[in-house]
Amino acid sequence: MKPRSETRQSLALPHLMDRLRQGEIKLTGQRQHILEILDAQKHPLTIKQIHVALPPGLCDLATVYRSMHLLEKKRIVKRFDFGDGLARFELLQEGDDGHHHHLVCRNCSRVVELEECFGREFEQKIASQSGFKGVTHRLEFFGICPKCQ
Repeated sequence: MKPRSETRQSLALPHLMDRLRQGEIKLTGQRQHILEILDAQKHPLTIKQIHVALPPGLCDLATVYRSMHLLEKKRIVKRFDFGDGLARFELLQEGDDGHHHHLVCRNCSRVVELEECFGREFEQKIASQSGFKGVTHRLEFFGICPKCQ
């Protein structure tokens, strides 16, 4: 099983900025910095992590919340929930639904993205047995990372 973070390539920020403009969204300096921060990371970030990484005084936490909500609505970012009450966000490439899985350390919250998806056939089996349509899944793995062991 290969971690996805080792294979993720940096997104083209000009392309993402064009996508915002095409969606008739103003590309503010704050949003540009948020995109740059997310692009530089190999794992999803919380809103507070994004805010701390911004240049001091650029914007307040409420602006980051509003920006992330807008970017999620426009499918520029995807929200992840690892069961700890904190939403995490990462950039989506055009045409990417962001479907992948994570391995999360229960001690330090380190996140490793996994490239493989284990459930496509299982989704089909569940759908055929239950009569449901459009069956999807979210699957996250939890453990203790080597550093915390």
